[in-house]
Amino acid sequence: MTEGKQLRSIRGTRDLLPGETETWDVVEGVVREIMALYQYREIRTPIFEETQLFARGIGEYTDIVKKEMYTFEDQGGRSLTLRPEGTAPVVRAYLEHKLAAQGTMEKLYYLGPMFRQEAPQKGRARQFHQFGAEVIGTDVPEADAEIILLFLAVLDALGLESWSLHIGSLGCQNCRPAYREELVAFVKGVEDLLCEDCRGRIETNPLRILDCKREGCRLATAKAPSQLDYLDEACREHFETVKRLLADRSVPFTVDPRMVRGLDYYERTTFEVLNPDLGAQDALCGGGRYDGLAEMIGGEERVPGVGFAAGLERILLALEAGGESLEFEPLCEVALVHVGDEARRHLFALCDVLRRAGVASTMDLTERSVKAQMREANRREALLALIVGDKELKEGTVTLKNLVDGEEETVPLEKVVPAVLNRLEALEEAAVEEEPEEWTGEDEGPDLDPGEAA
Repeated sequence: MTEGKQLRSIRGTRDLLPGETETWDVVEGVVREIMALYQYREIRTPIFEETQLFARGIGEYTDIVKKEMYTFEDQGGRSLTLRPEGTAPVVRAYLEHKLAAQGTMEKLYYLGPMFRQEAPQKGRARQFHQFGAEVIGTDVPEADAEIILLFLAVLDALGLESWSLHIGSLGCQNCRPAYREELVAFVKGVEDLLCEDCRGRIETNPLRILDCKREGCRLATAKAPSQLDYLDEACREHFETVKRLLADRSVPFTVDPRMVRGLDYYERTTFEVLNPDLGAQDALCGGGRYDGLAEMIGGEERVPGVGFAAGLERILLALEAGGESLEFEPLCEVALVHVGDEARRHLFALCDVLRRAGVASTMDLTERSVKAQMREANRREALLALIVGDKELKEGTVTLKNLVDGEEETVPLEKVVPAVLNRLEALEEAAVEEEPEEWTGEDEGPDLDPGEAA
């Protein structure tokens, strides 16, 4: 065995341990439920792609492509990149597998790890996890509004009430050139006040300057021209319709004329959902329309699309900051406790029978004492315990103990499975009865005679 220091996880990554993974499962389960409700189907793309997919799709002058991607050369000499975001791979798959041939728009979602070589800090990691949704094949503003409502429905289902929606419009390939020209002229006038990175963006990617977080750059561009003033009639009407659709659903939002997002494929609608409890890394979700992305990555024609990506880590941090707790079902329903080797052999078989009957069961695979086994059962929050020792083996019975109220009973071995199922059903019914009734909003005051009513 090679000696040396103990190996640890790579900086910017982390292990999700038991106790955490259950919470992640709850969030991911909510995401899947809402996606099904809105009729989005899951798509799973590879974790690495050809580097050109991101260089052409995201934009070669963006910080993601220039500074943050994990890019490597495989044994065949191809340049590959761990995916830094999910939209470009989804659109690549849409084109490659000719999903448009089905004749309808596609509503897709994904969920999984992404990779960016950023400075690790709270809410920002080098391996992070996102879920996202895409509507591909339609350019109507209703798709933009639905995507936003879809994400807000996830937050609502999770009980996260602290958020703010910011929306903007970047215009399209027809109206953006005139704005770009005016913006370049403006930033050249304040060039000396800009950071080195932003000075380099003046000719290559001037819109990125508006996204710079450095205070000096933000102050220097505070009076920069607004893209909203340069929208052509079609883009202006599209944006007004999106706002009207959100207002119709009583969704509060703030119009942000500086919103450009960090990827070059966006046009027309852009949006972010922020959480005030997260400090500097306050973005829960970002998205927008990307009607030109398909062409950028080699498609033969423009394919309209709109979508969002949301960070799972950020959402979990926001839930924690807001004091929200996510409940999940206990991992263990029945713990099997043995006294002696012969009992352990019999319980091993019984444990498998219970699992095949759909009962979440566990048994100790060591030679610990009964007391230690019972402590483990309580730690796992088991509802029932099945105890077998010499007495039970001789009589062909099992001691069934209710760990909720402490009651015990003796059950013949051949009737253990139905007895367990009955006890678990009774515990579930009792738990339902103890839940407080949901208030309907109606005041159940004393009955009044119609003549007495005020």
